[in-house]
Amino acid sequence: MRLRTFICGLLALASYSSSYAQDDAMLASMRERFGLYTERAVQEKLYVHIDRPFYLVGETMWFKAYNLNGATHRFLDLSKVAYLEVLDAENNAVLQTKFAMVDGRGNGSALVPSTLVSGKYKLRCYTNWMKNFSAESYFETSISILNPFVRFDPDRASKEETHYDVQFFPEGGHLVSGIEGKIAFRGVGADGKGIKFKGTIINQQNETVREFEPELNGIGYFTLKPEDNVTYKAAITDSKGQRFEYELPKVEPQGYVMQVKDSTAALVKVTVTARLESEEPVNVFLLAHTRQANAVFGKKGLGKGQVVFLLEKAKLGEGITQITIFNEKLKPVCERLYFKRPEKQLTIDAQVGKSFIGREKVAMNISAAAGQALPAWSNLSVAVYLDDSIQYQPQHDIHSYLWLTADLKGDIENPAYYFQNVNQDTDRQLDNLMLTHGWRRLKWDKVFGGQLVSFENLPEYDGHFINARVLNRADGTPAVNKEAYLASLDVPARLYVDMSDKEGRVKFEVRQFTGPKEITLQTNLATDSTYRFEVATPFSRQFSTTPITSFYFDKKLEAQLLTRSINMQTGNAFLPRLYAEKKAVLTDSLPFFGMPDEKYFLDDFTRFPTMEEVLREYVKGILVRKRQKEFHLRMIDKLLPNTYYTTDPLMLLDGIPVFDADKIIEMDPLKVKKIELISSRYFLGPMTFTGIVSFSTYRGDLGGFELDPKVLVMPYEGVQAQREFYAPKYDSNNANSRIADFRNLLHWAPNVTTGKDGKATVEFYTSDQTGRYQVVIQGITPDGTAGSKTVSFDVKKRSL
Repeated sequence: MRLRTFICGLLALASYSSSYAQDDAMLASMRERFGLYTERAVQEKLYVHIDRPFYLVGETMWFKAYNLNGATHRFLDLSKVAYLEVLDAENNAVLQTKFAMVDGRGNGSALVPSTLVSGKYKLRCYTNWMKNFSAESYFETSISILNPFVRFDPDRASKEETHYDVQFFPEGGHLVSGIEGKIAFRGVGADGKGIKFKGTIINQQNETVREFEPELNGIGYFTLKPEDNVTYKAAITDSKGQRFEYELPKVEPQGYVMQVKDSTAALVKVTVTARLESEEPVNVFLLAHTRQANAVFGKKGLGKGQVVFLLEKAKLGEGITQITIFNEKLKPVCERLYFKRPEKQLTIDAQVGKSFIGREKVAMNISAAAGQALPAWSNLSVAVYLDDSIQYQPQHDIHSYLWLTADLKGDIENPAYYFQNVNQDTDRQLDNLMLTHGWRRLKWDKVFGGQLVSFENLPEYDGHFINARVLNRADGTPAVNKEAYLASLDVPARLYVDMSDKEGRVKFEVRQFTGPKEITLQTNLATDSTYRFEVATPFSRQFSTTPITSFYFDKKLEAQLLTRSINMQTGNAFLPRLYAEKKAVLTDSLPFFGMPDEKYFLDDFTRFPTMEEVLREYVKGILVRKRQKEFHLRMIDKLLPNTYYTTDPLMLLDGIPVFDADKIIEMDPLKVKKIELISSRYFLGPMTFTGIVSFSTYRGDLGGFELDPKVLVMPYEGVQAQREFYAPKYDSNNANSRIADFRNLLHWAPNVTTGKDGKATVEFYTSDQTGRYQVVIQGITPDGTAGSKTVSFDVKKRSL
């Protein structure tokens, strides 16, 4: 009897397992497709530490970029180039630069242009790979720039008409008739900060159905059960007694509403309520993920229009989790953000004296610890600048930016608050923030589409990409399958080639491309002469929706502004501008084609008056031929003796392709230093050359050779050269130097590394500028634990 019961139990279990497997086919498909998407759609997250949040025109901006894996916050060595821009209120770029990234870290500098008008600007940073996703994922921060040489209105905002941005966010995304739900709200002023107000919800009969007030930074929530065919509006009254009205989101007759709250200390309760046309049972699916990792899937049937999912907090990642509800067709119907506090934070301590005199040495001892006060190896950036009381918006610290600001749409007021004094109140305020900043970071049609997602912009893993199009000169149509050559006057010579696609597009991956250069672009002019190039900007043309807040300057600070302006001009006049350039490359270092088969330094031979004689007399690997009054060069194949190619080799002059052998023959050989040969077929990208002959002039400047007018020659800015931050060092011999030192930025150290003991020392000297100085330290450990520290000290006048 027991055996029969046992067998029946096995059969029932097998039947249940088969049914369960069939029911979960959709879940399995969701897991597979989500996994395939996240494998390909690697998320980069940039954080940029700038030396100061406020600048005068003519000052230098210093910055350090941390490139991290969006899922783990560990350093990500994917992109080797990053782009930094400063945008005005109309998203016009007023400053642009490219800088190199190594092992997920990079730093650089930029001179603030003297042509800018006073105001607030948006600084943003991104990589080429990040251009595949929304501009909301770029790093952004607000900076203030003042031009003291041009008159400006310091209080322009107060003269503008009062207006507030008040928005309403139903939990889950929709208001559905007959279903009660939370509605979060956020009200901000022109300065981007939350406002205080009293509000009421009014129906069509002007009856008040709900009253509400914000809790923190203009953010709060209320509950509402909307009725059928009723429109609602909100009326708010600000602190000045002014009244404003705003429409609430439209009430849907059918749809889904979700509610997310902590059920226990270990569980999160997700309740989905639906009102649908049909009363037949339907299934809903849940997908929760934390920055595309720690994915949790669920599937349940709607019973009596409601279903509950319980999520284990232990399975969710730290930070912001995106919880999405899908219908049976895998269309998203509700979405909500949930925050799980990170367990660790990098604790940074900086020991520095309270007071110093001008031109005194400062030794600052830094220690870093993570978790249980354990010493931590960390990479830090340190800025020391004068706090001159001029109003500005301080930069977000790296910890709150990575965990909060970077994963939310729009600006977050005082994000550090949510990580201080953690209690039930801050947890509630943090949940309100999640309600008001929910947005669809993922485009689910791409995630669950039938094909693997493809990306237009590749990561710049080896070097910067220069993109262009080859077009017909006559009608501007794309030129298909045309050879394109890009080169610049560089030592050693580098040549980049590509074939145009059906849209006429070509892409060149340029390596070690540093500083301003002149590049040349051309097709094979021996066969093609009717084409032109359009070079695309490498900077992103998509912009976030975060507005730039209004600019305000306190007239009482005019004296401080004058002092800082004088200090800026004094520094530019007296302090040297040093650049840490790389060592000069030897002129006989290897070009792109490697070690040549033959090399001739012409000074080692008897000089001939014509290039034809030079090539005929002592360049063994080249045969000079003349046919129909045109010269041609033929290479002798080193692999097949006494055999030569029947087409011209690739001819280079200082690395620039030349397709007309007559012009090479016409050159003055006295301006040529050396000739190098590759005496075999050479494969470069999609092209094959019957040998290479390279001519190098003494100065690498073409020696007066005139390029074909069909060659596009244009200036192009490569990755910026590293500039060394300069600060004078004072000892007993030069402490009394009469050279003025009015530096406001005392020190900038973008790469301070603590040892295994978690300690490091930073040394610098104070200037003649007295006042209170801020020390701002940002940093992160290899395992993604971030932290910051701000300390201050005073500098007093030096006695003579």
